[in-house]
Amino acid sequence: MAKEKRLRIALAGNPNTGKSTVFNALTGLKQHTGNWSGKTVGNAVGEFSLGQWDVELYDLPGIYSLFSDCAEECAAKDFICYENPDMVVVILDATSLERNLPLGLQIMELTDHVIFCLNLADEAEKKGISIDKALLEELTGVPVVEMAARQGVGLGELKELILNVGEGRLHIHPIGLDWSAFSPKTEIGYRTSEFQESRSLAFLERAKEICGEAVRKKEERDSFTERLDKMILSPKTGIPIMLLLLGGVFWLTVAGANVPSDLLMQWFSRCGEVMRSGLIALNTPLWLESLLMDGVWLTVSWVVAVMLPPMAIFFPLFTLLEDFGLLPRIAFNLDGLFQKAGAHGKQALTACMGFGCNAAGVTACRIIESPRERLIAILTNSFVPCNGRFPTLILLASFFFAQENPLAAGGFVFLLIILAVTITLLVSFFLSKTLLKGIPSAFVLELPPYRRPKVGDVIVRSVLDRTIFVLGRAVTVAIPAGAIIWLCQNVEVGGHTLLYGLTTLLEPLGSLMGLSGVILAAFLLGIPANEIVLPILLMVYSQSGMLVEAEGISQAGAILAANGWTWVTAACAILFSLNHFPCATTLLTIRKETGSWLWTGVSFLLPTVVGIFLCIMVNLIGQVGVLIF
Repeated sequence: MAKEKRLRIALAGNPNTGKSTVFNALTGLKQHTGNWSGKTVGNAVGEFSLGQWDVELYDLPGIYSLFSDCAEECAAKDFICYENPDMVVVILDATSLERNLPLGLQIMELTDHVIFCLNLADEAEKKGISIDKALLEELTGVPVVEMAARQGVGLGELKELILNVGEGRLHIHPIGLDWSAFSPKTEIGYRTSEFQESRSLAFLERAKEICGEAVRKKEERDSFTERLDKMILSPKTGIPIMLLLLGGVFWLTVAGANVPSDLLMQWFSRCGEVMRSGLIALNTPLWLESLLMDGVWLTVSWVVAVMLPPMAIFFPLFTLLEDFGLLPRIAFNLDGLFQKAGAHGKQALTACMGFGCNAAGVTACRIIESPRERLIAILTNSFVPCNGRFPTLILLASFFFAQENPLAAGGFVFLLIILAVTITLLVSFFLSKTLLKGIPSAFVLELPPYRRPKVGDVIVRSVLDRTIFVLGRAVTVAIPAGAIIWLCQNVEVGGHTLLYGLTTLLEPLGSLMGLSGVILAAFLLGIPANEIVLPILLMVYSQSGMLVEAEGISQAGAILAANGWTWVTAACAILFSLNHFPCATTLLTIRKETGSWLWTGVSFLLPTVVGIFLCIMVNLIGQVGVLIF
């Protein structure tokens, strides 16, 4: 039964302050996600009870300032200004109060109903940092609560403070900045960039003054974070460590996904048998039964069985690295490289996310403030191979180049990853000098202390916010695609199937690329998910009416070789797998993120043109080599 009283509270703060931990601790599992009205910025909304009140808690995007024009900061500012929350709880990192406090001071200019939470108080104590809470309250006019949200310390005090404010027992009177120092000339031009810069500096200066009085820090020895950063951020050891970590994540993802994928396929197969029996009992026409079961159901089964396990492994591992504090350091290490390519340092993080799923990588591009650099990151994300392409890459590398030696195949795939990153940087550089010309922007990068991840929160966030989100879009696309694949293989026109007509049409281009019309048709029909490209090829080569799965690398490789595949064919197929149009799920995500069919079309054509060019070059080199040797 709903309660009579309702509070709407906004949760604000810099990234990496533990804001999400506070949100999860207060709301538990009573959460849902969505988008801010008119924006592509994600939000989380949760509910909890407090006395006689029903509380709605809105987790605003993690931001550093209210003065930039990036989507996250505009969304936060608009919510505070126009949605009129009953209060705003600002999460401040107690270990870096001077860097966090300017945002709190800016929010104080928008609303009187502000509460400051000094989170990570336990880590501040370990670093010898002490904050005079009473003096901070006196200097700002805002109530302050000290917290260690990960351990649940201070949550009760925060709830009591919210209740006192909500019921009117505590009145807040924030002490704003003295703007009399601004000249009339500056005040007249209050929309000018100079005025905005002056305001930003004023908040920074006031935060410095407050922290100078309220914060005390003891001299301390080298901390664990500093010792570890000497290795992680070192030019000599940082990149190798990063490559080993990412390589380990990829290996665990690929190796760990095999067994659950097989179990899921068996489960889908058993369910399919039951459903087929039901259709037969209903006297369903044979063609409709085959369309539904051998087309739609089999395609959806394949997409789910092949996509779900890798994502369910990759995203939690990726989130663990994020929670531990490694992802910002990866961006730091690669920032110079991406800057030279005319891109944003944070593109390193979105590219890493693309290894799990390009659609998730595109969504992650929201962290890039500059619209121009965000678009570069979106357009180039599909140059990074997602987990759906790895089965094809591993099979071709193992059979044609590594003689099925696992270690050699792993090394070959690792070289392919380096090649993909190199192409990503080159294309980013090309875009930054042509279509999206501009100067790379600087950005503030928070390097949080290393923290022990909370495994439960990691699983919930990675599964609900990423895995299920991406899988839902993939299934939506796979349903009609399964019907189209079945129709292409089973409907005949003029004595030939529609698939035969498509392969004949694509044969000239395929031959020029060192491939064939059949291979290009498999990539086109595999647009719902890269995972089904190989099953479509095997379906055509075995003259089956439905998707086919080979029993191991040897059998699949033998089928390809028997149908004319050579090392040149395999090399060109690998290059085109690395560089071709994004899957339908990623294309839909790009359309949603950019709001433009034009840029969606560019994202389709750009990698495809690069892939065609590379395949033609390799094919020509291969033919010349055959003639010479």
